[in-house]
Amino acid sequence: MQEETVQPQDAGNSENSVEQQLADALARIEQQREAMLRVAAEADNARKRAQTEASTAQKYALERFAESLLPALDSLEAATKTGDLSGVELTLRQLRGALEKSGVREVAPVAGERFDPHRHQAMAAVEAPPGEMREPNAIVATMQKGYLLHDRVLRPALVTVAKPRVENAGGNPISDTDLD
Repeated sequence: MQEETVQPQDAGNSENSVEQQLADALARIEQQREAMLRVAAEADNARKRAQTEASTAQKYALERFAESLLPALDSLEAATKTGDLSGVELTLRQLRGALEKSGVREVAPVAGERFDPHRHQAMAAVEAPPGEMREPNAIVATMQKGYLLHDRVLRPALVTVAKPRVENAGGNPISDTDLD
């Protein structure tokens, strides 16, 4: 068996290379830390920018809608000064046009239409006149129009609906059979 001889390395050279490696590693760590801070600052700036844009968009979301209503307002003011009824009718047409451009549509159910709880609000239930056969929950009359914004209900139409017809009006309210 032969013994291996270990030759001592130059102590100064070894220390220098370890110190150099440590200095290189610390420099890389510092570069990575600075890059991380830059990325974090950019992300924070992007978040703040998005918040500012969202706030501005929310604040001025109705700008186009309000601008479309101004001519109707001007016409209504002019009509009230002159007392001309045709001016009011013109204003009503302008107002409807502005609403339609903005995606607002009327919900104006007609008599006989089926009651839709998503678009209508029943304010009263009435019995159909004796000679008239109405389906239960059919709309009898519209008290106030409703409005949709695209597909969302802004205000449901207020309606009167038909009550279900009770066949045994004079008999026992609890039973269908006549106990008399």
